Amino acid sequence: MTVPKEMPEKWARAGAPPSWSQKKPSWGTEEERRARANDREYNEKFQYALIPQISSLSWFTTIVPLVLVLTITAVKDATDDYFRHKSDNQVNNRHSQVLINGVLQQEQWMNVCVGDIIKLENNQFVAADLLLLSSSEPHGLCYIETAELDGETNMKVRQAIPVTSELGDISKLAKFDGEVICEPPNNKLDKFSGTLYWKGNKLALSNQNMLLRGCVLRNTEWCFGLVIFAGPDTKLMQNSGRTKFKRTSIDRLMNTLVLWIFGFLVCMGVILAIGNAIWEHEVGTRFQVYLPWDEAVDSAFFSGFLSFWSYIIILNTVVPISLYVSVEVIRLGHSYFINWDKKMFCMKKRTPAEARTTTLNEELGQVEYIFSDKTGTLTQNIMVFNKCSINGHSYGDVFDVLGHKAELGERPAPVDFSFNPLADKKFLFWDPSLLEAVKMGDPHTHEFFRLLSLCHTVMSEEKNEGELYYKAQSPDEGALVTAARNFGFVFRSRTPKTITVHELGTAITYQLLAILDFNNIRKRMSVIVRNPEGKIRLYCKGADTILLDRLHPSTQELLNSTADHLNEYAGDGLRTLVLAYKDLEEDYYEEWARRRLQASLAQDSREDRLASIYEEVESDMMLLGATAIEDKLQQGVPETIALLTLANIKIWVLTGDKQETAVNIGYSCKMLTDDMTEVFIVTGHTVLEVREELRKAREKMVDSSHTVGNGFTYQGKLSSSKLTSVLEAVAGEYALVINGHSLAHALEADMELEFLETACACKAVICCRVTPLQKAQVVELVKKYKKAVTLAIGDGANDVSMIKTAHIGVGISGQEGIQAVLASDYSFSQFKFLQRLLLVHGRWSYLRMCKFLCYFFYKNFAFTMVHFWFGFFCGFSAQTVYDQYFITLYNIVYTSLPVLAMGVFDQDVPEQRSMEYPKLYEPGQLNLLFNKREFFICIAQGIYTSVLMFFIPYGVFAEATRDDGTQLADYQSFAVTVATSLVIVVSVQIGLDTGYWTAINHFFIWGSLAVYFAILFAMHSNGLFDMFPNQFRFVGNAQNTLAQPTVWLTIVLTTAVCIMPVVAFRFLRLSLKPDLSDTVRYTQLVRKKQKAQHRCMRRVGRTGSRRSGYAFSHQEGFGELIMSGKNMRLSSLALSSFSTRSSSSWIESLRRKKSDSTNSPGGGAEKPLKG
Repeated sequence: MTVPKEMPEKWARAGAPPSWSQKKPSWGTEEERRARANDREYNEKFQYALIPQISSLSWFTTIVPLVLVLTITAVKDATDDYFRHKSDNQVNNRHSQVLINGVLQQEQWMNVCVGDIIKLENNQFVAADLLLLSSSEPHGLCYIETAELDGETNMKVRQAIPVTSELGDISKLAKFDGEVICEPPNNKLDKFSGTLYWKGNKLALSNQNMLLRGCVLRNTEWCFGLVIFAGPDTKLMQNSGRTKFKRTSIDRLMNTLVLWIFGFLVCMGVILAIGNAIWEHEVGTRFQVYLPWDEAVDSAFFSGFLSFWSYIIILNTVVPISLYVSVEVIRLGHSYFINWDKKMFCMKKRTPAEARTTTLNEELGQVEYIFSDKTGTLTQNIMVFNKCSINGHSYGDVFDVLGHKAELGERPAPVDFSFNPLADKKFLFWDPSLLEAVKMGDPHTHEFFRLLSLCHTVMSEEKNEGELYYKAQSPDEGALVTAARNFGFVFRSRTPKTITVHELGTAITYQLLAILDFNNIRKRMSVIVRNPEGKIRLYCKGADTILLDRLHPSTQELLNSTADHLNEYAGDGLRTLVLAYKDLEEDYYEEWARRRLQASLAQDSREDRLASIYEEVESDMMLLGATAIEDKLQQGVPETIALLTLANIKIWVLTGDKQETAVNIGYSCKMLTDDMTEVFIVTGHTVLEVREELRKAREKMVDSSHTVGNGFTYQGKLSSSKLTSVLEAVAGEYALVINGHSLAHALEADMELEFLETACACKAVICCRVTPLQKAQVVELVKKYKKAVTLAIGDGANDVSMIKTAHIGVGISGQEGIQAVLASDYSFSQFKFLQRLLLVHGRWSYLRMCKFLCYFFYKNFAFTMVHFWFGFFCGFSAQTVYDQYFITLYNIVYTSLPVLAMGVFDQDVPEQRSMEYPKLYEPGQLNLLFNKREFFICIAQGIYTSVLMFFIPYGVFAEATRDDGTQLADYQSFAVTVATSLVIVVSVQIGLDTGYWTAINHFFIWGSLAVYFAILFAMHSNGLFDMFPNQFRFVGNAQNTLAQPTVWLTIVLTTAVCIMPVVAFRFLRLSLKPDLSDTVRYTQLVRKKQKAQHRCMRRVGRTGSRRSGYAFSHQEGFGELIMSGKNMRLSSLALSSFSTRSSSSWIESLRRKKSDSTNSPGGGAEKPLKG
């Protein structure tokens, strides 16, 4: 075997003349040496070695790949940071009008300071937490929408303190020098305490005087506010949580594996160093004259020490330096696929999907828990008057000529309301019989719509003649008043004591005697009015569960038919309200009004006294009918939730809305069904109550499992692990609904595990009235104990903390600003796109990344381990098998592009099949495609390949001869043969691993092979030798070696022996134990000429679960405000407008073995909703 000329003399073992001791290996041939005494500057010109050279490789073999990796990574990270910075600037550079030196000036949000006075105009976002000083409305009132803070879209009222409400003039505001002393910055959205000191007065401040950042000014022309908290001190930012650096589970695993590989490298270095020391001691001492040690080497032990570092340098390619940059390139490609996906582009809003980070794509294929906001995420927040029941007759359905109910697409033209000049043109209703009943003068129908036009707290404004604008406290209330308006009962205007309604064109003014306002306990509201004839009547609307118990016994027959209609409406997922009235005698009303006044003035138990008075008058009422309102979901929400559920993804809804809202939406989007065994509702106000309710829920689930004989028994308080195993075996489908005040106790350290195990045993979980911080705490709880990948999705600033806490944050670019989008990792405009993001892009990204990693580790070990085996045959001299240029180019040229193409473009099944078979998603959740076991399999295959790669050519070359009869065995011929075999084997292997061939894959794989041969022949050509004689000395070696049939036979034999076991193993696995993707591909092949079978979503009917239409009223209404007249303009007494599933058994068995997962519950007996 020929020893290369550039090889250091201390490592050569045979075939080198003694004169080589004067050669200088790294910089060329040293013909003579000069040394001048005491003249270091002169001597250093010759660059003589000062320490023993321990590397047999040139510097560029390691530096070039390392610099390339660091450069690409730096560019990619800089690009990510730039786009994040650009997004942040969009918010920071918003402008506000700030009062500076008595003049309003435009200032960027980032420059707003504490103590500044800001002017806001209608529909503007509030830039900081402000103390409201004055407004364009009477008494310093203003109206705000807090959707970004708490998800509630109903209007809220804020009022300036009386002493500042008159500061509407800029000159007065410029002289304002009040001082505020208040609480420090905190995250409590509903509380504020402070004091204003001005002109010697000490004035108390509360949350009713504050405008928080993230709110939007509505129906108020302008207002002025004093900045109390700005920037990170605002309550919005305090609730956002700390920004966390997110890393995928594969990233963490890769870091661990790289450390293991480094440890393996050290072990190999130690083994070869020991071998070198033994060889030098036993054999090398006999060659001291022929191969003397360096002057610095004085023993075999020290020679072994230097050999250790030599092998660390040679074998360093086993540590994948280029792995991380390759991963980043692949992730970048996946991100662009998401950005370019036309099926995730919303035409209506002209909004594409956007991957705002490039580091989390593969984790989209491993999600087990989704935490979703409700308002604006699942719903459009649009209420539509859909059906109603009046005097036992149901309206709203349309029937064809055969008497069958017509579907939406088969309905005729909507009802024509052209007879009514004040009708809302956007209002649609399809049943003409209701309008006919109105026109025919049916008294029950008239009274029904009269109630809807009177019993509310809606404000009206008529900017132009006939153009009415309603401002409603809740969307459903606005829908009811609009329905009455279109059917001829038009609410026109109001004063503190009157309501004017146009009834079929006739203006009638009712005297407003009292408003019995809504609250969360009453779940109803009433008005008492006196009509022009002097008759006093109470009109009431409220939740069916409350109102039906307060009806007169004489209405029993009507009640039965109305209850049937309510059940039907509830089965359609509609929100229901019951309407009733009661006539009051003059004497009774006078006496009742007197007692009501006394109760309202009571110093103690005022609310209880008033509730008792209201309870008295709201009894023995006469039933009028019921309304059914559709809370419009976003398009495709039920289908998306059903599909994700089939993929074994659990969906929890975390909303700031009240319980009724969340339950309604749960039924509408099919998270909750009447087929569920039971829906547990936790509403306890104390720790003991919450603990008891959770305990009872667990007992019921375990007791239910007894009925199917599962063998588990519940014995009091179980340990966490035992409880998990019991709850995993429960039979039936359960849901858990928990309120915010109960959740606060459930999240305490001593109860969080009980809550988590109960919730995870349920198919659906809904958390109501939760704060932004509680949302984040729930997500953190699941992350902490379940060790599952979590995804949070929302559209408002109240979701930012949750989005930041989850492994993956998704922002809906909707109506509630861009706070959620700015904090998110991915964004799009509709919830339905989530199924494509996870089941297609996420699953593909996970699959591609896993295949990439398996192949990457395989090819690196196959490449590097050849050096290890060669060490035993070269006297452990740290001599390399391959040429140094091959070592440099192997990872960055010969094998980089094919594996990148596979990592970017590979698919196992088409996107349609990914959506059609959601069970394909489960391997990612179970982390089956790349884990420690798969890593060791790849390493074993790489080592196996390296053994064959070295020993087959070694064995052949030991006896082989050339065509001319000379010995074939020489160092360079052996190196060319092994290198060529390696490139061909790894190219064939990636061809086997590629499941989806594109032109790019073909070009990269076969192009890399062509590039290898082109570079190989170029490096052994006369041209390069003439230009660089010291670097390319082996002229014609490649051409001579590859011209030998024996060499090609060796290459073919090596390739076959390396690849055939892999082919055989995959064939047997495909035949004996195919996974679901194999089955899907086979089915696709067999049926490629047939039309794809589309799964139809079965409409789930419901009966008996009626829900209140007051779900959107989250606080007491505007009744007291209306009756006081404070919100009435002196000119118009009106407000401005308000714009408003089968899977492979092996997957199931693995899932059962996973200790921290829960079983998919089965069906159970039907039970009503438990409260």
